[in-house]
Amino acid sequence: MNTQELSNNTVTELYETALSLLKKLIITPSFSKSEDKTASILEDFFKLNGIPTQRSMNNVWAFNKLYDVTKPTILLNSHHDTVKPNSGYTLNPFEPIEKDGKLFGLGSNDAGGPLVSLICAFLYFYEKENLNYNLIITATAEEEISGVNGVESIYKKLGPIDFAIVGEPTEMNLAIAEKGLLVLDCEASGTSSHAAHPNTDNAILNAIQDIHWFTQYKFDKISPILGEVKMTPTIINSGSQHNVVPNSCHFTVDVRTNECYSNEEVYQLIQEKVKSKVTARSLRLNSSSIPLEHPYVKAGLALGRTYYGSPTSSDQAVIPCPSLKIGPGLSTRSHSSDEFIYLDEIKDAIQIHISILTQIL
Repeated sequence: MNTQELSNNTVTELYETALSLLKKLIITPSFSKSEDKTASILEDFFKLNGIPTQRSMNNVWAFNKLYDVTKPTILLNSHHDTVKPNSGYTLNPFEPIEKDGKLFGLGSNDAGGPLVSLICAFLYFYEKENLNYNLIITATAEEEISGVNGVESIYKKLGPIDFAIVGEPTEMNLAIAEKGLLVLDCEASGTSSHAAHPNTDNAILNAIQDIHWFTQYKFDKISPILGEVKMTPTIINSGSQHNVVPNSCHFTVDVRTNECYSNEEVYQLIQEKVKSKVTARSLRLNSSSIPLEHPYVKAGLALGRTYYGSPTSSDQAVIPCPSLKIGPGLSTRSHSSDEFIYLDEIKDAIQIHISILTQIL
């Protein structure tokens, strides 16, 4: 099937369903760890459409009607939590406003549009017979904070998964790989003294030496899709008054890993190279990918989509199977003031999702 073979009536009906649901989600605050109300909205939506759901905390999921344990399974996942609106908003972040072909509202682009388009693709296939794969739709929590009570907490409840499609704003292109995230809290030590006297063990200067290493070091393995491992110092804090040399300096480094290294490998190497004490906040958000030869990827490319490696992290990091990101919207709009998504992006996304899935289902 291609997009032209979908009837206009079907596309229009699914689009209107998606838009109505997205507006309800925008109206309802759903900050990470407080997504209970949007989880209930999603439960009610599926119930209204005759689809049984399961829920754990603020995660909601459903299986296709003719789910068969003997078949492989595709996971369709996106999140319904949002960041908090920033101070630059000129519009009410909780009022869905249609203007100039756009839908404004907090979470419209990240990841409301991707979520509702995946849900509508699931609706399209829900009762289909003789599918090659099962489908599971999950609307999950805590993605924006990489929390442990999101998709990671329910993954084992879903049964075996062969690969996952993660709904994020990618302009409906295929993000076939995603960098991992490693946040390091570092402490450089030194010797306290009066600033007027000589001191060759200044914690701030010791920290600067290590920070220089972080900005200059190059890992040997470079990914053809994701490029180099990137290390960026982002926070530094030391001292309490002008005339006292501090005995410690704290700094934070944001590390984006490629698929050539596990987070554990990168962490061990860094500990060997720097003098500062280094503590990883978490090692669980590893890089993820799916092969170019995968049937879903080949189907997407055949329909004119492109592929790339994503520098940003998502639920992919905690989904332990081959996965990719795809969804309507633009990544750079995420977390921006007066966030929006184009209405046509949602409509096109539903068509493209169905068309790609039909090639393999």
